Amino acid sequence: MRHRGLGSKMVGVAMALGAATAAYLLFIRPWQLRWGATDEELERPMPGDEVVERPTFNATRALTIEARPQEIWPWIVQIGMTRAGWYSYDLLDNLGRPSARRILPQFQNLKVGDVIPMSPDGKQGPYVKDFEQDRWMLWWDGKGGMSWVWGLYPVDEARTRLITRVCLHYDWRSSSILFHMLVEFTDIVMMRKSMLGIKERAERIGGREPLAD
Repeated sequence: MRHRGLGSKMVGVAMALGAATAAYLLFIRPWQLRWGATDEELERPMPGDEVVERPTFNATRALTIEARPQEIWPWIVQIGMTRAGWYSYDLLDNLGRPSARRILPQFQNLKVGDVIPMSPDGKQGPYVKDFEQDRWMLWWDGKGGMSWVWGLYPVDEARTRLITRVCLHYDWRSSSILFHMLVEFTDIVMMRKSMLGIKERAERIGGREPLAD
């Protein structure tokens, strides 16, 4: 009887996991891979599309900011732990330090090859592969397994579409798969918050009211 009860519980757990996996693949994953993006934006080529061959994870997210590209660009340039932060959940991605609420001149001179810090020592993270000021910035892992681009597309004289695209190729034989799974299930939470943080900052400082530190 005891074995039969244990077996029934295992079957129940397996069915629950199967249902959760199906729900994620059918509903949650498609939504999170295109949060805010139109069909046209999904199909539009972006810088860095050629970096990752056959990406397993290909996420394009977008929102409209009531500001011009040149008013948004400085917020993207200074992103990074030990720099301006990520404008997201600071307790999780910035050691609890509040992300900057103003433009920091000391972090505005980003160059190709620089690291975008994701570690407390400021040395670990993607590298700047290339950029075109006020238009786009491309990060990558230096190997071709990851690319991350930020694009600014004017809608009119006062509004801009901020679009990001993150591409990853999962290597199931590598220990990096643990990080990739973290991205798979949590990236949308952090990215959405980060993009909304940029939107708030750019809109307020772009012409209406200054941001308090």
